Amino acid sequence: MSPFWEKIKHISLVRKLIYMIVGIITYPGLALVNKLSISGTEHIAGLPRKKVLFVSNHQTYFADVITFLHIFCAVKWRKKNKLGVPYYLINPFSNVYYVAAEETMRASFVSKLFTVAGAITVKRTWNKNAVTEGQKGLDVSDTRKITKALDNNWVITFPQGTTKAFSPGRKGTALIIKMARPVVVPVVINGFWRAFDKKGLKFKKKGTLLTVRFKEPLQIDYDAPAEEILQQVMVAIEQNKERQFKHPKQEQKPE
Repeated sequence: MSPFWEKIKHISLVRKLIYMIVGIITYPGLALVNKLSISGTEHIAGLPRKKVLFVSNHQTYFADVITFLHIFCAVKWRKKNKLGVPYYLINPFSNVYYVAAEETMRASFVSKLFTVAGAITVKRTWNKNAVTEGQKGLDVSDTRKITKALDNNWVITFPQGTTKAFSPGRKGTALIIKMARPVVVPVVINGFWRAFDKKGLKFKKKGTLLTVRFKEPLQIDYDAPAEEILQQVMVAIEQNKERQFKHPKQEQKPE
């Protein structure tokens, strides 16, 4: 992204305008064409306006994030576990960024628009063997972009970095938690892979139940090894391998 557009995306008024437009376009697909079930918003209503990291499983490129933005806006207007009439789009909550793969956000005009709406683009170079910021496998500039965003905002991230269910989490998420020490809120979603295509912009099946469940903030020992923190996160978002074998019938995207 050019320096000009990088500056533009940090202007709250610009993000509010984009959220309003995207919200109006996407609301029918989430709340009318499909059925959206939200729970746990009581866990986010009283959160501070900064240093909050939402960690979630991932099922589409954009529908997941767009739904979170709708919910955050609704909660700002004191709605509980529902969207209702979307008058919250008059003054949307814009104090939020989300982590996305750089190659994904370059793919189309729509993805570039979403980038301006608050994407923190990363090169996805983290690997399971990375332990410190200086090791190969963790891009220092990407890490700093995320921790800087957390200084004054909420940030949404998907530890698996893929829409494939039960993929291993990336240690980069745990390292950011250790560095920034944010409030960490787990989110579990389902149904999105069934309702939308992989990008989350086209319908696959209408009338699908979409569920978004916010859990209580995690009690984290920030001084614990990154491996332990990552395991705690993966258990919280119900994407650890053990859960896959214990609950073989749960509805999750297979690929």
